[in-house]
Amino acid sequence: MISWKKNLIVIWMTQFLAISGFAFSMPFVPFYIQELGVKDGILINQYTAMFGALAPLTLAIFSPIWGMIGDHYGRRLMLLRANFGAAIILTLMGMVDSISWLLILRAIQGVFTGTMTASQTLVSVNTPEEKHGLALGSLSAAIFSGALFGTFIGGTFAELFGYRAAFYISGGLLLVSSFLVLFGVKEDFSPPQKSTIKTTKRADLKTFIKSIGPAVPILILLLFMSFTRQFDNVFLPLFVQEINGTIEGSAYITGVLGAIGGIAGFLAGIIMGRLSDRISPPKIAMISALFAGLFMLPQAVANSFAPIFMTRFGMIFFSGGLDPVLQVWLAKVTPHRLRGSVFGWAGSAKAIGWMFAPLSSGLVASYLNIRWIYWIGCALFLLLIPMIWMVVQYLRKHTIP
Repeated sequence: MISWKKNLIVIWMTQFLAISGFAFSMPFVPFYIQELGVKDGILINQYTAMFGALAPLTLAIFSPIWGMIGDHYGRRLMLLRANFGAAIILTLMGMVDSISWLLILRAIQGVFTGTMTASQTLVSVNTPEEKHGLALGSLSAAIFSGALFGTFIGGTFAELFGYRAAFYISGGLLLVSSFLVLFGVKEDFSPPQKSTIKTTKRADLKTFIKSIGPAVPILILLLFMSFTRQFDNVFLPLFVQEINGTIEGSAYITGVLGAIGGIAGFLAGIIMGRLSDRISPPKIAMISALFAGLFMLPQAVANSFAPIFMTRFGMIFFSGGLDPVLQVWLAKVTPHRLRGSVFGWAGSAKAIGWMFAPLSSGLVASYLNIRWIYWIGCALFLLLIPMIWMVVQYLRKHTIP
């Protein structure tokens, strides 16, 4: 029998490496766009928004497909696909000579990657129900600690050796993660029998919807949560550049901010995930949304980096607790046999939020200014509170525990 604890440790390591790979280069794309020849400020905002939206768009389309394939052929296979796909695509991004090819590769990235959803699904189905909070919270900690390492080291590396070289290192880290999955991750997976598949295909659509019904409002929350959390993210480097006054040194400062956020998210994943095994996930989520919004507000008026460092730590600590808490809540109301499909839809819901976030914040930055992103971001976090409350009332009314 496979030890879920050993598997969790190995998957934790693969996610740390994978997210480190993404964070090593992705936060600095607005600077890379300028290196590719785009100098006009409005065009930089537009291309940054497009880059931020393309991968989530294709991820939203393909995530449910990969989730259903995982239910039939195994979730480990999906984790391999996501890691190897990312390793190839990120390496190719460092070779492009135009913004067009960069955007094309970004769109392809969403088709084949999705390491976070793949790892969460695999952990969810191979971990005892009473340990979901611990497992998914630990996985969230791996994601943020990987982001900490990647953005801090990547920012310094990019300043010294250039943005192209940073993409090559990204691909290398994803390749190491891929081989760690290949040789270190185990899965006790039994493919569904053909008779079961035929029965499922013949099942009435209403029956299927009824089975996943409790998950639907939580999926909507995941969509809005991911939209809110990503609303300022893609424009953070340009905000840093505005305060810094020059592109020189901005990658390093962005990396330091990423490292601070990584520490906050690491702590949030462990603490919030653990608490969600003992306290109602909706209560934790509402408290997290409140304080995330309050900590975001001072960033809108900051004119130096010191207050941004402090308030961003608090904002990411509380916003970082939202994802594992909602994932635990989702797992509690989802039948085990449909876990892969529903988590695939969860990946799609989050990807839709990720897609619309940079497009929306891009409009704000272009027609108002970057600081308005933080005013609106605060309001979005606060709006999550009544939304969570309404979902709780809906589930209680329909006798869902």
